[in-house]
Amino acid sequence: MNVDPSGCARKVVDVHGAIGVAWLNRLPSIIADCAKRWSLTVLPPFENLSYNYVAPAIRENGAHVVLKVGVPHPELLREIEALRCFNGEGIVCLLDADPDQGVLMLERLEPGTPLTDLEDDEQVALLAAQVMLNLWKPAPARHSFATVAGWANGLRKLRAYFDGGYGPFPPALVDKAEGLFAELLGSEGEPVLLHGDMHTGNILKSERVPWLAIDPKGVVGDRLYDAATFLCDLPESRTESELRDILNRRSYQLARVLGFDRELILGWGLAQVVLSGWWSFEDHGRGWEGAFARAELVASLQ
Repeated sequence: MNVDPSGCARKVVDVHGAIGVAWLNRLPSIIADCAKRWSLTVLPPFENLSYNYVAPAIRENGAHVVLKVGVPHPELLREIEALRCFNGEGIVCLLDADPDQGVLMLERLEPGTPLTDLEDDEQVALLAAQVMLNLWKPAPARHSFATVAGWANGLRKLRAYFDGGYGPFPPALVDKAEGLFAELLGSEGEPVLLHGDMHTGNILKSERVPWLAIDPKGVVGDRLYDAATFLCDLPESRTESELRDILNRRSYQLARVLGFDRELILGWGLAQVVLSGWWSFEDHGRGWEGAFARAELVASLQ
């Protein structure tokens, strides 16, 4: 059984260390157990896996599903909890799960074309905004989800890491993001359950509903955090001028469809993309440059 079609094993070990190694050793038996438990024929896994084993499967009744297996850890458990709360509205359906084993059986979205493949960016923004509106729910009274405020506080680690300095990061953007988070979090509306990673690759074409989200992080906070994540998820191989035009069009489209002030969306966008750049550095020591380049573009529109 090929459980590592795209370097998934290396990524799992990089993140989870010895726990990841032990999980990889158990993975074939976990998959076999899922096949027996749910009467599945598990097909070869999808390409370009990240930190989870994900494969199409066919149930005994012929239904097409997806089997997702990951190292049991808080992020994966929050994904399961979020999918249960969303209950298939605006997002893929969770058919069954075993949190202790880190396994999920999911609805198979067909044809599964990602929103990334669409070339008309105004249409992309419209469809993404509609998915967000269908998805968001009031935050549960009791939950174990992360919060946007908690994520934003992570930016404080940047200054501590560099003994009060900025390291390789542009000081003006770091200061701007810190100030924006303080302002935006202080005035955010009623918290809702968000996707938490609303980029175009996480929105797929579906027969049940034209477009549905997948892979939620499950985070509670202001709606515009999701809008900000989508805003700054820009296509590759475009010139700076083209990317600025895309940001400009997206910000106006999101403001119109979601019913929020464009400047507010841009503010959330700058703060979120700076935070994502810091996360890249914090996790890998590299890969932050693209996020800060996008932050510069967003700042130029404010």
